[in-house]
Amino acid sequence: MENILDNLVQFWQFTGFANCNFQYLIMILIGLVFIYLGIKKEWEPLLLVPIGFGIIIGNIPLFPGLQVGIYEEGSVMNILYQGVQRGFYPPLIFLGIGAMTDFSALISNPKLLLIGAAAQFGIFGAYAIALALGFTPAEAGAIGIIGGADGPTAIFLSSRLAPDLMGAIAVSAYSYMALVPVIQPPIMKLLTTQKERLIKMKAPRAVSQTEKIIFPILGFLMTAFIVPSGLPLLGMLFFGNLLKESGVTKRLAETARGPLIDIVTILIGVTVGCSTQADQFLRGSSIKIFALGALSFVIATTFGVLFVKFFNLFLKEGNKINPLIGNSGVSAVPDAARVSNHVGLEYDKTNYLLMHAMGPNVAGVIGSAVAAGILLGFLA
Repeated sequence: MENILDNLVQFWQFTGFANCNFQYLIMILIGLVFIYLGIKKEWEPLLLVPIGFGIIIGNIPLFPGLQVGIYEEGSVMNILYQGVQRGFYPPLIFLGIGAMTDFSALISNPKLLLIGAAAQFGIFGAYAIALALGFTPAEAGAIGIIGGADGPTAIFLSSRLAPDLMGAIAVSAYSYMALVPVIQPPIMKLLTTQKERLIKMKAPRAVSQTEKIIFPILGFLMTAFIVPSGLPLLGMLFFGNLLKESGVTKRLAETARGPLIDIVTILIGVTVGCSTQADQFLRGSSIKIFALGALSFVIATTFGVLFVKFFNLFLKEGNKINPLIGNSGVSAVPDAARVSNHVGLEYDKTNYLLMHAMGPNVAGVIGSAVAAGILLGFLA
């Protein structure tokens, strides 16, 4: 009888109930909120549902030494997490993004590239503020990249510059990507006039297949020579696009933008969620990171819209750009462009801005990768 009781006591010590505290319960609740927003509100469900469930997985209270936790060397979750820690999931994501991206809007109107560049001020603005708050330069650089609204880039950069903060940075980046339809419209409306919102842009010119093939090759050479440290992201992005546009590698392109990116999205979402283990995540620095992430996103949206307004001062009537597409300079493709279109239709049911907004939106993808390369170059 005594042995049975001892076994029961030992069994109890190994259960999650015996090792639980309120911090784990808080994180599990946060995971449930992510899942609710993904399913009920349909805010980036492909990201929020895996991350939310990953948060729950990572916050099951464990008896030390069971070798199943994400931070326990050699555990299954730890092995899967190596793709995040060592940064080889993000380039695979970029390969898929390149294979599903149409750069036609940007090729037909190259000046839209400047809007994508202007939106990257959110990254460097947040970097400066993070420095002022006491973060090291490397940590500030990793935090600032949240302003690019690009989860894979945030993971790639933080894995190099601030691995201890990677969980908070990654969750913050993906959270704000999901909140694009909530955060951006009030800023866009505040910074534009009724007249500006009604600007109709000329239809983009037709882009030839030759131009589409040349663009990823030329684009890669130009960006990689300027920022060689961004090679893993830029190389895979443009290579994926070449697979799409070449016309002779359809199977490879379909694999990259279909099964491959889906598998990596699942792995990256679940493992990033798991990394938010309560004892690692619930710290004062995490709260600062979320606040700075929101601020960087606001700065990026603001600079994008204001840049278009400034640029319009030098454009003739009939060639002006609708400032509502300034928000799409961030890297949240295609959600930011959809927000531009949605807000534009609120004021004119015939003014479709989606194709125009896709120009700066895809430029933002390139811009965030270049910005990450710049930060990596002088902070690593």
